[in-house]
Amino acid sequence: MSLRLGDTAPDFTVDTTAGKISFHEWLGDSWGFFFSHPADFTPVCTTEMGRTAQLKDEFSSRNVKSLGLSTDTVAEHEKWILDVNDTQNTTLEFPIVADADHKIAELYGMIHPGESETAAVRSVFIIDPNKKIRLTMTYPMQVGRNFDEILRVIDSLQLGDAKRIATPADWRPGDEVIIPPSISNEEAKDIFPQGWNEVRSYLRLTKVD
Repeated sequence: MSLRLGDTAPDFTVDTTAGKISFHEWLGDSWGFFFSHPADFTPVCTTEMGRTAQLKDEFSSRNVKSLGLSTDTVAEHEKWILDVNDTQNTTLEFPIVADADHKIAELYGMIHPGESETAAVRSVFIIDPNKKIRLTMTYPMQVGRNFDEILRVIDSLQLGDAKRIATPADWRPGDEVIIPPSISNEEAKDIFPQGWNEVRSYLRLTKVD
């Protein structure tokens, strides 16, 4: 299945390390960070699971729930979590989906035959409270994810929704933002009373709180 930005994230009911969940119900009015791994007890995956656990407060402050997936069973996940906690010096509490039959990996297009016929690649889905897919990223099996970028994207998406702005290359919270061309100067006066710097007619920079 090919999922695109703006699509509704497919719902599913599945066993996890936190019990059975129905994805949309579990997500509720939160954002979701849904990410997959090739298999349990693999080195790159272990560091990523640990990093997600370490960033629990960062995700929580952004109203984001984390959900992992690996194509193994709950029993295997539970054993792996002990290793994650031990090697990464953390306490992993978010659910990990049991997907030994690959149904959810297939539903979300996480199986790439060129990489593996049976293991999920490192896919990332950022899903908003309306259950819409707002970002997808796919990493090759040997490359660990950049969690600074994942948090930066979430910050950008949430700020854009709240303030009707876009963010420039390498944007970080507190940097100048872009007023989209779809907003006229007249309308911008009301939305951005602080004013802006018009570099070009299509490139207007401003600051927002």
